[in-house]
Amino acid sequence: MENQPTIMVTNDDGIDAPGLRALVQVLVSTRRFQVLVCAPDSEKSATSHSITWLEPIAARRVEIEGATAYAIAGTPADCTSLGISKSLFPKIPDLVISGINIGSNCGYNIVYSGTVAGAREAFINDIPAISVSYNWSRGQSNVENFTLSAEACIPIITAVLVENKNKTYPLRCFLNIGLPTDVANNKGYKLTKQGKSIYEMGWSQVTSDMRGGKMLSTMTMDTDSTAPIETGALNLSRDHLLFKREITVTPLGALSHAEIGCHSFFKDWLPSVGEHPSESSL
Repeated sequence: MENQPTIMVTNDDGIDAPGLRALVQVLVSTRRFQVLVCAPDSEKSATSHSITWLEPIAARRVEIEGATAYAIAGTPADCTSLGISKSLFPKIPDLVISGINIGSNCGYNIVYSGTVAGAREAFINDIPAISVSYNWSRGQSNVENFTLSAEACIPIITAVLVENKNKTYPLRCFLNIGLPTDVANNKGYKLTKQGKSIYEMGWSQVTSDMRGGKMLSTMTMDTDSTAPIETGALNLSRDHLLFKREITVTPLGALSHAEIGCHSFFKDWLPSVGEHPSESSL
C-alpha cells in the first residue's frame, strides 16, 4: 500500500548475507512496510564510515521477493547515502536499518563497524536509523537465529515508526541493537549506554600456508552455518613477512555519557514497545 511506511535495509556483510536476507524476509512478511534494500555487493566488514569519494559506484538490481533491491559496489555508508538520496529510489525512507550483522557491535568496536556506519549515515541526514547485530557464537548459532533476531526487533521497529509519524521521535541519536546468542530465550529489552570495551589488536609474525601463492582472507560463513571461516585470496610472494592479529579483551570501566537527553527518552519509551500499535497507526 502506498501509505505504508518505507524501510530501507543495508548492511556490511553484503547483500547475500543471511542476516540481511532474514531481516528483509521478516519485514516483508509482516505486510506493514514497503521494503527497499541498498547493500554492498560484497563484504565490507570493519570499513567504518569510509566513503567512495572520487570514483562512480555501480548499482545492480537484485531480485529479493517482496522488496526493491540493489547491490552497490561501495561501502555501507555509500549504500545509505545513495539509498536516501532519491537518485536510486523515488522516495526517502522513513527508517533505515543496517544489519543483521554477523557478530556483536558494542563499546569502541562501533567505531570500526560498517554496520553501525550504515545507520549513522542516515542519522547524519536526520532519518531515523537502527543498527542491528547478532552475537554469533561458534557451535551455538545457526542461520535460523537471524530470523528470530529479526522477529525480536519488529516491536522496536514498529514503535520507532509510530513515534516518527507522530513527530515525537528524537533525532539526536540512533539505536544500536545487540541481540544475544540465545535469542530465542531472550528476556526482553534492556536499555544500555555505550561502554569503552575494545578488542585490543596486537600483531605477531606467522608463516604462510601458501597454496598456489595465495593466502586465505575475508570473513564469510561456512555452508553448515555453524562458524565463520575465511575465504578469498591475497597474492603474496615468498619474501613477504606475514602477520596475524592477536586478540586480547580489555574491559575499561568508564562509560560514555553522551546524548543524555536521548537516554532519558528511551528509558521511558523502551518498556512500552512490546505493546504492538495497530497497523492503522503506522
